[in-house]
Amino acid sequence: MTQDIVIGEDGLARCSWGASTPDYAVYHDTEWGRPLHGDDALFERMCLEAFQSGLSWITILRKRPAFRAAFAGFAIKEVATFGETDATRLMADPGIVRNRMKVDAALHNARVAIDLQTGLSDLLWSYAPPPRPRPATRAEVPATTPESIAMAKDMKKRGFKFIGPTTAYALMQATGMVDDHLAGCFVPPLAN
Repeated sequence: MTQDIVIGEDGLARCSWGASTPDYAVYHDTEWGRPLHGDDALFERMCLEAFQSGLSWITILRKRPAFRAAFAGFAIKEVATFGETDATRLMADPGIVRNRMKVDAALHNARVAIDLQTGLSDLLWSYAPPPRPRPATRAEVPATTPESIAMAKDMKKRGFKFIGPTTAYALMQATGMVDDHLAGCFVPPLAN
């Protein structure tokens, strides 16, 4: 095993980041890298990945309940109706990340997503690459891939904001479009 895999007190081998805090352990063990479908569910993840940009994921993870409350559970149809009063309310909410560009992008992206003919889930999953072996070390985990670059380019062309290639790849990792749990991690690999 590499130093990128650690054995927890429960005896399970985890990606080292997934054992660094109790919050990360739950997220790593039950959610990250597991296939996620559904327009609203993927809208939530897309928004949270954008809010994370420049910050630590633990910050977003710990604020997630407040984000869900503030953004109507990330229901696209509801967020698409948010106006300036809602943007002002969000900017005054200490429970979320109060970055006006990111708040405006989330509201804008809901309006773009609601008009997609295929739905957000189908669009995003259309960029999932074929399964590949799990990386052996964290050094083998890319920041971007040709698929995440293509996804970001298409999203920008469609009018989405705050989803560049790195954010797109983080979204792919988080939602099981790719399996970047390290070889040796106890989380079962994605089915091919």
